[in-house]
Amino acid sequence: MEDKVRDNYDRPIISLRISITNRCNVDCIYCHHDGMLESSDEMTPDEICQVCRIAKSLGVEKIRLSGGEPLVRRDIVEIVEKVNTLGFKDLSITTNGIYLEKYAQALKDAGLDRVNVSLDTLDPQIYKMITGADLLEKAKNGILKASEVGIYPVKINMVVMNDINTEELWDMFEFCKGNDLILQLIEIIDSDSCEDKDFNSKYHFELSEFEEKLASLADSIKVREFMQNRRKYFIDGGEIEVVHPVENSDFCSNCSRLRVTPEGKLKPCLLRNDNLVDLIQFIRDGCSEEQIKERFLQAIAKREPYYKDEE
Repeated sequence: MEDKVRDNYDRPIISLRISITNRCNVDCIYCHHDGMLESSDEMTPDEICQVCRIAKSLGVEKIRLSGGEPLVRRDIVEIVEKVNTLGFKDLSITTNGIYLEKYAQALKDAGLDRVNVSLDTLDPQIYKMITGADLLEKAKNGILKASEVGIYPVKINMVVMNDINTEELWDMFEFCKGNDLILQLIEIIDSDSCEDKDFNSKYHFELSEFEEKLASLADSIKVREFMQNRRKYFIDGGEIEVVHPVENSDFCSNCSRLRVTPEGKLKPCLLRNDNLVDLIQFIRDGCSEEQIKERFLQAIAKREPYYKDEE
């Protein structure tokens, strides 16, 4: 980690998450839009590539492309292809999987390493209630296609909601284990974007007790450094991970990620929108890479833990 740029709290900047669009083809009831503000502007593939190239010069190793839904962009394969030429340690996408069957082989050929797919249920009726779309089979087909073409790992992000899908935890684990997928269970967090302001209090499901059960069953457990010390549980040939809410100092103290919004602003913190640093206008104005790099350094200097340990 000696070669990494660090913020004022000695946290290394290891990864960059780029939201390449605000558009999406579903409307999930819990979506917080990755903390992004609404915008119709989008960066071009060349602009995204330039952002990634400068990030790499600062020691960033991992790029994640997200949205919105990144696969709604018709140039998604071109974006992956261009970013892949820069030689990152890891290049991944977060998607709902609906267009994944269409693009999986092309994305693999373009250099995609991994994919995370949001899938909260195996029940078509519950899926439609959560997403507003009758597209469960398309999402499942996309997941299986990604695995078939050799994208590995394929990780399933399952947001756990009380009285909605809590009875499916083991069914989803078996589905993942049977198809060589990794399951990631995610506790919901408060979101101002939800129309139902009581959503969190009604549907939050505490996963700590379930995680204790996983620990008792696990053949082995691995702690993920720089990922909030999350634990991976390996059970009977399957792999499962639990993500607790971000509302704690442990999440912040281990944060090693910088974000870029769809319209090209650097976002130092997932939970704040009041300290964004404009980046894309400097690129479009033809500024030198050193000047653009300075924008990155300004954003990194603005990083501070949103949740701090109480004195």
